[in-house]
This record gives sequence, structure tokens and C-alpha cells, in this order.
Amino acid sequence: MARGDGSLVYEHTQGTACRDSKHRPEADKPCAQCQHRGCTGRWRGVASVTVDGKTHRPKVDGASKTEAADKLRAKVRELRRGVKTDGTLTVQQCCESWLSIGLSAKAPKTVSTYREALAPVLAIIGSRPLAKLTPGDVERALQQIAKTRSTRTVQIAANSLERAVQRAVRQRQVADNVVALADRPEGQAPGRESKAMTREVLELLLTKCETDGAVGMYAIVAAMTGCRPEELRALTWSHVDRANGVIAVWKSDRHGGDTKTTKSRRTLRISQRAVQALERRQEQQEQDRANAADMWPETGLVFTTSVGTMLDPHNVRRDFRKLCRDAGLPGNWSPRELRHTFVSIMSEAGVPLEQIADLVGHANTVTTSRVYRKQLQPVIGTGATVMDAVFPAAAALEAAG
Repeated sequence: MARGDGSLVYEHTQGTACRDSKHRPEADKPCAQCQHRGCTGRWRGVASVTVDGKTHRPKVDGASKTEAADKLRAKVRELRRGVKTDGTLTVQQCCESWLSIGLSAKAPKTVSTYREALAPVLAIIGSRPLAKLTPGDVERALQQIAKTRSTRTVQIAANSLERAVQRAVRQRQVADNVVALADRPEGQAPGRESKAMTREVLELLLTKCETDGAVGMYAIVAAMTGCRPEELRALTWSHVDRANGVIAVWKSDRHGGDTKTTKSRRTLRISQRAVQALERRQEQQEQDRANAADMWPETGLVFTTSVGTMLDPHNVRRDFRKLCRDAGLPGNWSPRELRHTFVSIMSEAGVPLEQIADLVGHANTVTTSRVYRKQLQPVIGTGATVMDAVFPAAAALEAAG
């Protein structure tokens, strides 16, 4: 041990003598220099640490001298940093505290998602004391759940566990976040990758939507603006200016009613096709209001059910899939992929990424390019076009001469 880190001594099991043949001391002298090879007993460590005028004497033990020394150094380091490790606090209790208190401002659905992702991990290491949790424990738990779950589920579980332990670190309940040191395995399935429609496929869908109800008009506006589904579900008539072809995307049906980020609050000029869809939507809604009579709640929402309530996300996805099937679209589609389609068509048309990011409410172009932009043309011809112009072939030079 380094000076000031405490001292280590070996305690033989009661009734046993030192068996270290190389360093066995004389009978009347202590075993100060022994390594105690072959002995039965434990290494004990003790230190004296003064913090804020109060003296602490942490004690540890270990099967080997190295183990005891490491434990004692860790205890001394924790005390000097003001950490008061609770040996009874389990990983399960740490995560429950984070879910119930640390996420109190989050939507119930978000908390439920994290809780479900953590459940299989906690079934493996939940009873382990947090102070004794190691990166190896975390890796083994993640590898176990990765055998039957997708990569995304494993990532959510690992991220949730790391955030829960980080909260315990901030509260000085544990010294280090060992979860951050653990490797994260790949799961069994990557999940369904989002995709984008080509212009031809989107036109088939839009044609079908023009004769549909609220979900059809919703799909047209989504495809023409790139708005998030939760933004359109919360769109109100007070934020629609049909005369000037403008909508204000200032709300969503997320927890708290705000948009995903501050950058997401934006005012958009919309295409004539979207304007016409909103006009048809108002006509539909007036008829629905008349049919519902006194049952109609005045919410001011643009996209509502036939009785005036907000559209349910699950029902929208179901009706949208039916629309796609009726339109003869190949494959399975979700409403969110209309946003991917908008970004991809804008990019294909040559709109700069910075402008596209502003249109869809991204804080920067990274998400726009890596997540939302898809290649719609099977062959990328930009390189050939430019190189032919700069370095024309011999036949082209002869024709030009």
C-alpha cells in the first residue's frame, strides 16, 4: 500500500499456523514480511481518512493481498470524494428510484418503455448490491438478453441502466458508473429498417388518399410537409392559414404538448395539394360535427375521428396500412415513413440538407442525412455526369470537333 492509503495484515484462521515455507517467521515475531502462501485466512485492510473534520476508518478484507489492497484504495477514494456507499442498495432499487423519481417529468409511455427494457436485465442482476456491480456483471446480463432480443432492445436496456446508475453517482451513492465500461453486444434482429417511397409509389398513395376520410387527408399533409405524426395529430385550425398556404407547427401530442425540440417549432408554407387536402378535411369535419350533434367536443383539432376526438396513433397506423394495401403499394408502410419520403424526395430534387433540416425541424443535418434520407434512385449518376463533363471521352470530343 502507498503511504497514506492504510495498512494490510494477514489474519490466520483461528487455530492454524503460518505455512509459508519461504517467509515463515520465527515463533516470537509477527508475519510482517510473509506472503502467506498455503495459509488459511484472510487479508484485512484498514485506513484512516479525515473528511470535513471527521475521521473515518474504513475496513476491508480479501482472499488475496491484491484484492484487499484494491478494495481499501477504492474505499479511501470514495470517502475523499464524499461518496457514502450503501452496501444494501441493489441494482433493482437503483433502477426503480430512477424510473419513479428521476423520470417523473417524462410521459408515462416513455417510463413504461424503459421499465420493459430493463425488466430482463434486472431479472439477472437486480438483486446484486450496486456497490459490488462490475462491468463483467453488466456484460453477462446484456449478452444473456441479446440471445432472444433485438439490438435496439439491448441498446435501450443498456442506456437505461447506465442512466439509472449515473443518477446514483450524482447522489454520491456509488463512486463510479461501471455500466459505461461494459461492452454492448448485438441483438438477434436489427428490427425493421425505415424506408421511403419513390415519387411513383407516393403518387399512387396520394391518389387513393384523396377519396378517403381524415386519415387520407392526414397522409397527404404528412407527405407534403414532412411533419411528425404527433405534430399533425395536435395541429389545430387556429394554426392553419389556408388563404396564404401556411401552417404553424407549434404543438404535438407528446407529454406536455410541446414539440420534440425547440428547433421543431416552425412555420411552414405548404403546397397547393396540401391546401386542398385541408379544405376537404374541413368539409369532412363539418359533416362529422353535424352527425355527432351534441356528442361533438370542440377541440379545434384538424384531424379528428368521426365523433371529434383526437386520432389514436394505433388506429392511424392500422388505417394507413389499409390505405396502402388498397392503393396497391408493395411492402408494409407506416405513417412515419411519409416523413422519410419527404426528406428523400427533397434531397433527390437538389434541396440543400440545411434547408431540409429546417423544414422537418431537425437541430442539425446529421439526423436528416443519416436517418431520414434514403436513396430513391437505384443508380447514382451524379459522379458519371460530372466526370463526363470534365473529362469527355474521345468519341464525344470528336463529335464536338
